[in-house]
Amino acid sequence: MSELAVITPSYAPDADLFAELHRSVLAHTSDDTVHHVIVPPADRALFSQYGGPRCRVWTYPELLPRRYTHLPRTGLWMNLRRPWPPVRGWVMQQTLKIAAAGAVDADVVLLADSDVVLVRPTASERFTTDGRLRLYREEKAVTSGMDRHVRWHHVARRLLGLPPAPEPPLPDYVSPLNFWDPQIVRAMQQRIRETTGRDWMDAFNSQLHISEFILYGVFVDEILGASTAPPLSDITICYNRWDRTPLDHDEAMAFADRLPSDAIAMMISAKSNTPQGVRLAAARRCAELVGE
Repeated sequence: MSELAVITPSYAPDADLFAELHRSVLAHTSDDTVHHVIVPPADRALFSQYGGPRCRVWTYPELLPRRYTHLPRTGLWMNLRRPWPPVRGWVMQQTLKIAAAGAVDADVVLLADSDVVLVRPTASERFTTDGRLRLYREEKAVTSGMDRHVRWHHVARRLLGLPPAPEPPLPDYVSPLNFWDPQIVRAMQQRIRETTGRDWMDAFNSQLHISEFILYGVFVDEILGASTAPPLSDITICYNRWDRTPLDHDEAMAFADRLPSDAIAMMISAKSNTPQGVRLAAARRCAELVGE
């Protein structure tokens, strides 16, 4: 068993982003850390160039039961046991993260979106205190105006057999770079089975709106309880730029120059359509700052 594994769902439009993330994983994690990338079957050939001792390429069917089938020319999947509603691609991507995180042979899994880049050495100890894995949690960050996040809390609690969420503010557990304990993931899967009477995957995929990170966070905080829940994590593990407007070179340099001293990664949202060359320049500037 390795101490750390990295999991990234990706696809062809994000191939250049994944290439930079994977380069940073190779540069900043130990030699026994495997990067698991999960891609649609049609994209396997494109990502196969990364396959080897440090990278395993998974396709969706390798992690899904045979009852799940892709609907051609759409981003939808269907559970043949219960065809309606179909599974949205965004929900299926979350499902695959949970499935992979529960299956990998590692002490800690690091879940990284394709537009993340590691900028500092990264090991499992970064996410632990006194041998216990910490939990990414931003207190009181979900406000009443954040309709989707509030809904995600309610859905998570329903799947876990908990009372409805209290009124906001609520904690936020969502991050483009996050870390989970595979044993806790498996316990969460079992809890969903017991609560719903269904396979965890079918219960999860029956939801139109859901967040895997809020589900995991609520499970740790509300089911495991304060006595066993990992201590609160800091919120600067990943330095994020969520805006959907593109950065030019000077703006990207200014962003990089503000890299927090304890962040191990940076993220410029893929939805910003920032040119790849500008993104690479920002990553190089972060590396320079770390080396100073």
